[in-house]
Amino acid sequence: MFGFFKKGNQKNQNQENFCTETDLATGVGVKVPSFHESVNYMYQKVKEAQLSNVADRFEAMEKVRCKFCKEGVSCQLCSMGPCRITPQTPRGVCGIDAHGIVMRNLLIKANMGLSAYTYHCREAALTLLETAKGNTIYEIKDPSKIDLLADILDVDKSLPLEEKAKKVAEGVLNSLSQNDTSIFVEKLAPESRKEVFRKLGIMPKGPMQELVDSVTRSMTNIDGDYVSLALAALRNGVASAFGSLVPLELIQDALFGTPSPHECQVDFGVLDPDYVNILPNGHEPFVGMALVKLAQDPEIQKMAKEAGAKGIRIVGSIETGQEMMARLECNDVFVGLTSNWISMEYFLSTGAVDAFVMDMNCSLANLKEYADKFKFKLIAVTNIMGIPGSIKLEYKPGKETEIAKEIIRLAIENFKERKNAPKTDVSKFKQKAIVGFSAEAIINALGGSLNPLLEVIKSGDIKGVVALVNCTSLGNGPQDSMTVQIAKELIKRDILVIGAGCGNAGLQKAGLETLEAVDKYAGPKLAGVCKALGIPPVLSFGTCTDTGRIIMTVIAIANALGVDPSQLPVAVTAPEYMEQKAVIDGFSAVAMGLYTHVSPVPPVTGSDKVVKLLTEEVESLTGGKIAVGDDPVQAANGIEEHIMKKREALGI
Repeated sequence: MFGFFKKGNQKNQNQENFCTETDLATGVGVKVPSFHESVNYMYQKVKEAQLSNVADRFEAMEKVRCKFCKEGVSCQLCSMGPCRITPQTPRGVCGIDAHGIVMRNLLIKANMGLSAYTYHCREAALTLLETAKGNTIYEIKDPSKIDLLADILDVDKSLPLEEKAKKVAEGVLNSLSQNDTSIFVEKLAPESRKEVFRKLGIMPKGPMQELVDSVTRSMTNIDGDYVSLALAALRNGVASAFGSLVPLELIQDALFGTPSPHECQVDFGVLDPDYVNILPNGHEPFVGMALVKLAQDPEIQKMAKEAGAKGIRIVGSIETGQEMMARLECNDVFVGLTSNWISMEYFLSTGAVDAFVMDMNCSLANLKEYADKFKFKLIAVTNIMGIPGSIKLEYKPGKETEIAKEIIRLAIENFKERKNAPKTDVSKFKQKAIVGFSAEAIINALGGSLNPLLEVIKSGDIKGVVALVNCTSLGNGPQDSMTVQIAKELIKRDILVIGAGCGNAGLQKAGLETLEAVDKYAGPKLAGVCKALGIPPVLSFGTCTDTGRIIMTVIAIANALGVDPSQLPVAVTAPEYMEQKAVIDGFSAVAMGLYTHVSPVPPVTGSDKVVKLLTEEVESLTGGKIAVGDDPVQAANGIEEHIMKKREALGI
């Protein structure tokens, strides 16, 4: 622990939410909210237009934040509240103490994260089911993933592909609500981990069943014991990683192809206002993939040209864009990725967007004012997305072609109005990135075996591996600043970084996922390995849903070495965690025995017992623990120290 768990945690000199830079246009020193030049440039444009935006709203909230909420010692669950724990009021009206309130609040966030991942998994399984029946525009591009799922679910692999895929989809759907031990945990978790899970009572049922128990547990007057609440959060973490995330990504690999490395373009410059630009945004790639397939049709391109455009382009946004970019070559139809969620208002204000297509997650509630001013259509494609002023076109497997055609029609009609409206030239903001890494891609790069990776770890050419699985936040400094700084600190110490989540876009835009980054940022030994393999020092593993993929990669390395995952020289960092999915990912990592750094400091400082449990005591139970720290150098020091201890224990 870095000593940052203090009430009213103080930011160091690097942690101002805005930093001072020279304005790109005027040369005047101004405060800017992001690590990225493109965001800071467009922030000034938005400010001039007097539009509400995430950076200004954050600054305004800093003046009114409740210290009880920041410490986790407030509760609003029942009609006798809200309750706030103080020395004068040490228990809520119901009798719960600070330790119970803090841990219960954290569990409620973990419940939401597990629910979101399970929702996504269910949608993927339903899409596979309808695809297997021949009812969708999709096809099974990677049958090996169907076979892998068939092995896990005890489906006969000799069946014809469509019948096998149908049974696999049904098996995944059934597993989500399994009322006994999750088949995915039973089949995929190492025996050493299952022993830990059983001993602690955190061997989970299906994710939906765990949610029923866990949400009920979180109610008033049911569980006020911080220890049992913490165990429930860990059990949720296991259910999420194995029961929701692994089948989710295996299904998406089966439908859309397993990611493999290739070069793409990121940042605002991928938006060319002379094209009809449609931006699939969120976390689910289903509608986005259908849009790409339709946009490849010459007749669709002709329709856009007849409206006065050069053509029609699909531009990835947020995690939906990452899912697509990991699997699609960048070309003149799918052109790359804009950015992550904090950038949203800024790239939408360029005047280059025709349709913003929102699936679950990461669409801001105030976008109607941007749509009205900058002339684009807001389209929600899931019934859980409620953005005021948006057009509702609900995605259901089998309706994706109909929905995609309507989106394209709306976007082309929109272009006729938008093409003469004011625009901001952002063409100079463009960065290449090598994307599409996966466990399979790494093994292929190593010649078909993990042995070369194990050898460079044993030799110390790579000290260890860190998974940077991250949102992006203003809570500990300018957008993506902490993310980029800690990645640079780690790779210069010869530690390989795997990037996923919204923070992955920050790493891409900062140029860390390029071959040029090897000489510029990597330590000499890591640089040698990267040059030999032709890989960047930061590997793009995609999105937050790839947490399951990353955990399975860690398990594969542990199995190859004949050790438990907790014994490996690996760690996790979430240097700008923001929302509830990140909370459940943290519990997944700790349950797997992994050292897990998080920043900003979570709202737990109101309970010394919860702090001690998460940062110290849990290590003796699972082998993992939480470490906190808002300074990138200190955080990297703690991670490196952990990795070196694990190397010493393994005798390497």
